[in-house]
Amino acid sequence: MTIEELKERKLILFETISGSRAYGTNLPTSDTDIKGVFALPEDDFYGLHYVEQVSNETNDIVYYELKRFVELLLRNNPNVMEMLNSPEDCVLYKHPLFEQLDPSLFLSKLCKQTFAGYAMTQVQKARGLNKKILNPVEEERKDVTDFCYVTHEGITIPVKKWLEAKGFLQEHCGLVNLNHLRNMYALYYDSTQELGFKGIIRKDISNEVSLSSVPKDRKPEAYLYFNKEGYSSYCRDYREYWEWVEKRNDERYQNTLQHGKNYDAKNMMHTIRLLEMAEDIAVHKKIIVCRPNREYLLQIRRGEYSYEELVALAEKKIQSIETLFVLSDLPDQPNMKQVNELLISLRKQLYQL
Repeated sequence: MTIEELKERKLILFETISGSRAYGTNLPTSDTDIKGVFALPEDDFYGLHYVEQVSNETNDIVYYELKRFVELLLRNNPNVMEMLNSPEDCVLYKHPLFEQLDPSLFLSKLCKQTFAGYAMTQVQKARGLNKKILNPVEEERKDVTDFCYVTHEGITIPVKKWLEAKGFLQEHCGLVNLNHLRNMYALYYDSTQELGFKGIIRKDISNEVSLSSVPKDRKPEAYLYFNKEGYSSYCRDYREYWEWVEKRNDERYQNTLQHGKNYDAKNMMHTIRLLEMAEDIAVHKKIIVCRPNREYLLQIRRGEYSYEELVALAEKKIQSIETLFVLSDLPDQPNMKQVNELLISLRKQLYQL
């Protein structure tokens, strides 16, 4: 099923502009996101060809099948709750039957978690980005020897520095475990390579030190410590950082660098927006998609507030939201029986049963 088929077969029940243009936070360069709802033909619905979602390649245009849409409404999913409460000037098409989906049927205390809880994950995401921007990881990957140190004549020095000072090659070294001392090794050296020492590491991509067989009468040159925990932590940070570099939105990243506040400003703008919407739900029992404080939200997007200010504001709002939802008389969750009966009724009307 494609978007073109949905339109050609007149299966669409609802279509609306969503995202920044619905929130009122769009810029001249903003994309136009479209979301909608469709109903499968009767045979497809009852048969083996159920399709719950149709979208384009970039997910800028997404249509949910009626059943899937209602399932998400029952969970108070923010995206579909916003769709159902779209501003009139954003609605492109609405089938008369769609009017029966009253937004008040779905508002519940689940919104505290779905709106405010999701916003908190965005705060955590912003913190992670903040850390990545402030602590970039060099592209040239370190190896195990960068986390190895030797004790010699009462001092501890990096093994690479020690090898250089001694004129030794790591490939000519041999390591032997020291009993009862975790990640500690006796280090031996064989300039002739006749003893077959395996080196400190075998390859640059090794994740462990190499162990060698050493004659018992051989005396160690030094004792080596491998900071294995530090190396594991570095490997994780390296992987996460360069995966982030590969997947990041370069336009948003450049915007982050330009405003100089070291956080994803667009991400934080949506965090505050979601928290404000959660407050609206608890106090006014409605979802206000088009935000009345457009300029304030755009100030956040432009990076006019510090990261610390916004995190503090978000945390304060979350505490307030907890109290507001305790005091709210919204139901704990939507009335599933009532919604199920409505969905069955809509199907029967659509299929004229």
